[in-house]
Amino acid sequence: MRGRHDPQATMLAFVDLEERVPNDHPLRIIKAVADEALDRLSPEFDRMYSKVGRASVPPERLLKASLLISLYSVRSERAFCEELEYNLLFRWFLDMNLMERSFDPTVFTKNRQRLVEHKIGQALFDEVVWEADRQGLLSDEHFSVDGTLIEAAASIKSFRSRQEERQPPDDDPGNPSVNFRGEALRNETHESSTDPEARLMRKGKEAKLVFMGHALMENRNGLLMDFVVSGATGTAERDAVPRLLDDARERGFRPKTLGGDRGYDTRECVRAMRDRGVTPHVAQRVHSAIDCRTTRHTGYRESQKVRKQVEEVFGWMKTVGGFRRTRYRGVELTELAGNFVATAYNLVRKTNLLSCQPTRAVPLVPRAECAHNAPTAPLSPTNPSANRQSGHQTSPQTHRNAPVPTHSTADSRQTQFFSSLLGLQARKLTRALQPPSCHNVGHLDTQVPSVLGPKLR
Repeated sequence: MRGRHDPQATMLAFVDLEERVPNDHPLRIIKAVADEALDRLSPEFDRMYSKVGRASVPPERLLKASLLISLYSVRSERAFCEELEYNLLFRWFLDMNLMERSFDPTVFTKNRQRLVEHKIGQALFDEVVWEADRQGLLSDEHFSVDGTLIEAAASIKSFRSRQEERQPPDDDPGNPSVNFRGEALRNETHESSTDPEARLMRKGKEAKLVFMGHALMENRNGLLMDFVVSGATGTAERDAVPRLLDDARERGFRPKTLGGDRGYDTRECVRAMRDRGVTPHVAQRVHSAIDCRTTRHTGYRESQKVRKQVEEVFGWMKTVGGFRRTRYRGVELTELAGNFVATAYNLVRKTNLLSCQPTRAVPLVPRAECAHNAPTAPLSPTNPSANRQSGHQTSPQTHRNAPVPTHSTADSRQTQFFSSLLGLQARKLTRALQPPSCHNVGHLDTQVPSVLGPKLR
């Protein structure tokens, strides 16, 4: 039977956003992690705002909106505010009801400098990293580093000489004609009138005004540990290594190895790593700063394999996160946007890792072994004193040379029968509780492929 369109509009409707969002939607895990991190930053938010005056848009809502812009590749903050008027998923993520109006796009502009001064972008990134560390997803000793170019929000036509007097264009004020033929363009003598902090650099065929982004990745699961932005110079990648290592040590990590490409194989960079107790696992040049004393180990070869995963991080940030070209001017604002995109990447990666981890089935054990005085750690058969210090009740059967008590034949057969029966029940229970394969678990990117980009492994 054909359905008919009802032109009568509904006068009253009860809509629960919590019921509209599926239980297995990937944003549920991201929302829980983001809310927990933002709750720990609440004291910092109190110091950001005045005690009197009109209430502002909650800073938690602004930060989560920035995460949605990166997760769903929204082209601008104005476009996001327009979509927030009718997108129920965005409203649910931001804890907004259906009656609330979307906030104005200038709210991002007015609060951006406040976020930079209090380093909120870096604080939110650190909270997500520390939460992943508490869940055992991070490596505490082995890391990789790499850099990438980020296009500035400035045209090459704005790159003028500092001594040249700014004359009004003669043809088109919006897009003037510029002829650089025969003129040497150097960062020492020229700067962009749109973004003076951007630097001219060539990578490939065309020279562009760019910034340099630096990423520190841990080698266990490919999560970002730090992301900073600096001016693009010929030595910017190597100059950022001491800062990244020092910041990682201040956060409580103990880096021991650092993988990198050939750009980091210089004597100054290698010396800076060794001075901080870090072994340089960098790719070798013809005249390398490291020798076979470092490259002969298996760990060096493993670091060279894993370090290439940082390129996947840059690929996600530039394609899905929209960070191939910055929308802001200056290093500080670009780094703030980079922190939001890096946080979004860690949330996506963490969601995939948590959904991929199987749940361990607890085997059935006899009631006698579940007594209140059962040891909670493995006993040491050769060191009884260690067992006493750990709170274990040392028995004669604990020692290797202790005599084994004798039992009758009937008792031993009965014990073997019940043990085999108990083992059979435990194996059946284990198979019943066995979780599905990791490949069948819904990943964040497989559920929303057109939005959240390629699969992250």
